[in-house]
Amino acid sequence: MKKLVSIALIASAAALSVVPAAAMAQEAAASVAQRGSMLYTADGKRVANVYRVTQEGDAQLIYRGKMITVAASTLTDAGGKLTTSLTADELRALR
Repeated sequence: MKKLVSIALIASAAALSVVPAAAMAQEAAASVAQRGSMLYTADGKRVANVYRVTQEGDAQLIYRGKMITVAASTLTDAGGKLTTSLTADELRALR
C-alpha cells in the first residue's frame, strides 16, 4: 500500500511540473506586440498601430484599408520599437 501511495505522489508531482512548463511556453509565445503599439519595418518606416494580438502572438493591424496578420516570428523589440523583418512590399502582399 505504501508503494502505491508513493507511486501516486510521484505521478502527481510529475504531472504538476508539466503545468508550469506549459504556462511558460505560452508566456514565451506571448509576442512583443501589444495592442496600440506602432509597427515599424526593418528600415524604420512606420506601418500602422497594432489593432489586436492573437493568442499565438501575431500582430493584426489595419494596413492600407485591410486587416493583415504579421507573424510573431518576424517581430522584435528593437530599441523600444516594435519592428518586423518584413519589407513594405511583403506587408502589402499579406492578406
